[in-house]
Amino acid sequence: MTYSSYGQEEPSGSGGSPRPGRRRRSPGQYGDNRDTARGAQPQPGPGRPNAPQQPPPAAPRPARPSAPADPRRSQAAFEDTASMGAMQPPSGGRRPDQRQPGPGRDPRQAAGPGGPRGGAPGAPAGPGVPAGPGGAMVPAGPGRPGRPGGPGVPGGERTQAMAADAPGMRRGPDGEGTQAMSAGGRRRAGGPGRRRIGPGGPGGPDGPGGPGGRGPRDPFDDDDDDKPRNWKRFIPNWKIVVAGFTILAAGVFGMIAVAYANTPLPTGTQEQAIAQGSSIYYSDNKTLIARVGTAREVITLKDVPQHVQDAVVSIENKTFWQDSGISVPGMARSVWMTATGQQLQGASTITQQMARNYYDGLSQDVSIKRKLKEIFVAVKLNKSMDKDKILEQYLNTVPFGRAYGIQAAAKAYFKKTAKQLTPAEGAYLAARIQTPALDADSPQLQSRFKDVINAMAAYAPDKYGNLPATAKFPKAIKAETSEDYSGSKGYMIIQVLQELKQRGITPDQVRSQGYRIVSTFDRKLMSAARKAVVNQTKHMDNDFHAGLAAVDPKTGRVVAFYGGDDYENDPWNEPFDSRKQAASAFKPYVLAAWLDAGYSLNSWVPGKETVPKELPGTTKISNAETMPSSISVTDATSHSINTAFASMAFKLPGQLGDLRSLAEQAGISKEAIDEDAEGVNGEHGHGYQLAIGSVGVTPVEQAAGYSIFANAGKHADYHVVKSITLGKLTVLPELKTTRQVISPEAAADATSAMEEVLKNGTAAGKGIGRPAAGKTGTNNDEKEAWFVGYTPQIVTAVGMYREECRTKKGKVIQPKYSNCPEDDGKKNSKYGPDNKYSRPYEVSLGFEGAGPPTDIWRAFMTAALQNKPVEQFPQKAGIGSPEDIVPSPPPPPPPDDHQGQDCKPWDNKPQCQGQGGNQGQQCQPNDNRPECQGQGGNQQQCQPNDNRPQCQGQVPTDPNQPTDPNQPTDPNQPNNPVTTQSEAVRRFTGR
Repeated sequence: MTYSSYGQEEPSGSGGSPRPGRRRRSPGQYGDNRDTARGAQPQPGPGRPNAPQQPPPAAPRPARPSAPADPRRSQAAFEDTASMGAMQPPSGGRRPDQRQPGPGRDPRQAAGPGGPRGGAPGAPAGPGVPAGPGGAMVPAGPGRPGRPGGPGVPGGERTQAMAADAPGMRRGPDGEGTQAMSAGGRRRAGGPGRRRIGPGGPGGPDGPGGPGGRGPRDPFDDDDDDKPRNWKRFIPNWKIVVAGFTILAAGVFGMIAVAYANTPLPTGTQEQAIAQGSSIYYSDNKTLIARVGTAREVITLKDVPQHVQDAVVSIENKTFWQDSGISVPGMARSVWMTATGQQLQGASTITQQMARNYYDGLSQDVSIKRKLKEIFVAVKLNKSMDKDKILEQYLNTVPFGRAYGIQAAAKAYFKKTAKQLTPAEGAYLAARIQTPALDADSPQLQSRFKDVINAMAAYAPDKYGNLPATAKFPKAIKAETSEDYSGSKGYMIIQVLQELKQRGITPDQVRSQGYRIVSTFDRKLMSAARKAVVNQTKHMDNDFHAGLAAVDPKTGRVVAFYGGDDYENDPWNEPFDSRKQAASAFKPYVLAAWLDAGYSLNSWVPGKETVPKELPGTTKISNAETMPSSISVTDATSHSINTAFASMAFKLPGQLGDLRSLAEQAGISKEAIDEDAEGVNGEHGHGYQLAIGSVGVTPVEQAAGYSIFANAGKHADYHVVKSITLGKLTVLPELKTTRQVISPEAAADATSAMEEVLKNGTAAGKGIGRPAAGKTGTNNDEKEAWFVGYTPQIVTAVGMYREECRTKKGKVIQPKYSNCPEDDGKKNSKYGPDNKYSRPYEVSLGFEGAGPPTDIWRAFMTAALQNKPVEQFPQKAGIGSPEDIVPSPPPPPPPDDHQGQDCKPWDNKPQCQGQGGNQGQQCQPNDNRPECQGQGGNQQQCQPNDNRPQCQGQVPTDPNQPTDPNQPTDPNQPNNPVTTQSEAVRRFTGR
């Protein structure tokens, strides 16, 4: 019978070792034999409800034909106790306990007469009757007589060996006696079902001389230890192994299923995955100025040629169109490499790479956890997204080295769109996906390129089979800086970023959102502005600074400016950053307020001194030249008379309040106006000097401010961004803030007065051959000079100043961004380790606003208006009523030979030269009449730009102006002290 039929056998007694080659019988199979050994009656169990009760153990007696089996011997039916004493225990058995009970020893440790399991079993019972449910056999009739039990093993030790001739028998299923144990101890195969052992015969369990089994082990006896067990018993059955692996696999897959179910499909995207730099264009929306931020342009898959798609798929994931988002062989390889730290990605599919690059929450950590999460996400994405969309998103996010995304990469390497790429160029870009950091023509990249070409040929032989023989490694263009601030580009870029920041779009957003920004800068006009400034200042030292700004008066667009040629070394943007005193270029705002208050150009204003003579909170204001006591507003404008404009401001209904309000509405900084009114720390406010330009302005503010005259009294806030879009979406509309500052009639009359500046005034003879108007400005000591002029199409402001600083030893140097500290309004006389230069201070330019500033304006306007239609200003309106601050002058003498013209001291008209109105009149500075050359006026002190021969080569100085020993002086003019820009009180020449 097989082992599985009988189950394991359990040795009786304590710690018995099984015989080699035999298995223990399970105690649960036939009942608990230990209970039986103690004399308990076997109880019917499931499957054998009618099993008969066993008789009580019999006393030792000679063998007889039959005897009831001792239930305590139910598991020892095949033992031959007669031969135990003669046999040595086999290998692996226990050594019999030879000791006898004696004094001091617990007699329970020795076997008593008839002890359990001491003798050999009797003959098996007769044929049994099949049991009920459960398959056990009910014991049959008396068995054959057993042999008398031999001497028992002392101490009740379970027999370790079987007598060779012990004929223990067990009844088979057919009722016949079956020899159960051969001399070698082998059991014969029995029939099916469980069975009970029949009662033993005479001389059975408690036969004569059959000592009982071994008692409890002696814990102090070293000889009682177990011997090593056979190693084969630890080899599991193959069924157990299979079952174990099945359970383990089920558990693992169960955990994976739970993890997969609990992995959400990502919705958030990584900022860098969707970040794409913005492009800034000139106003034509075609010519690129610069790209800022991440180089990426998002396109659709239809804009990517099929051969470019095939190049990527063939080298990165050739089963992309068929797989489920993962590659099982590649996944196993990837997990192994990640676990061993050999590689981060392994063989990720395109779907996995897209998920890792695009979605938030999938890090680049080297871990199996991250890899499994990536796999789960890839599988879910493959189910929820179309393959075309996955590939499109992948191509737009994957890095190529110089750029992110296929479109930006095509432009960065080949200066073309993705749609224009050739198969070889597509293969080149596909090769860069795994090697983005390599140089454009490195040997490793060339080798990878060949791999891509071969992969394409294997992927689609019909289409690309000839590529390995024909494709050549393409030559990429030279890399360009993604953010090129060199030259004048930096000034434009920064100005655009600053404006967008003011409107709520940060520079970081510009660098990552992929905006298309169209500036207001006209490329041709920008070039004309640079040319005009450079040509007019090339003979000057580097400490001469010029800024130009040109604005469209109808829209406020800054169409051109010049701020410098080297942003990287000098980022100061002159027309936007340099705030200098406006000087007489501020007077048109006074004129506008005067006309808007209802006063006319025909009013008479003081030409010698202010009215009142002392203006509240203002130091004395005078003119640079002697003028008649009464002068018209038009003449005061064309010749820039200080006393007239200060008195006009005082005459306004709201006085300085009206002037400040109008200037603010025209775009002049409110902070600058307030600072001019309050002065430094609330002291030394300029008062009515505001009327002659004490306030600080920038060229771009002036250009936008004068738009009220060129645009019928309306002001449009200046701006440099024409549009900002994202795809077809308009992110921000163009800034179109306009307001009516003065009436159109007031604007027309103010323009007529300023036209005279270019005809007969301070800038006479510097017109541009078409209707134009403007105003010069020069502050005290000619430290700042201006000209602001306009036509109906464009307004341009030019401002110039000269600035320097000194070392501790007094050496004069040119201020630069890297050396002289920024001027904080105070002259610095202290030097130290962190301040080895003085703060920059202004020095005399040596010319007025009618000089180089007007020349720059004229050169630029001529170029800007070339081939543009000539537009006329509105006709003079003649609004308002005369408001004579001073009495009108007496009528002029009757005309004689000067054809009725009223000659003025400054008239250069031929009929006034030596004739008419200028005869007998006092010679004035700059009077070019022959009779004044060397006479009259030449006896007066020379003035700046005095064209009289006797004044050529002389530097005018004020002998009454003391020199401040603590103030730096111009080394070329030792008697002329140099004042700082923020000097509390200024004097103005008025030109």
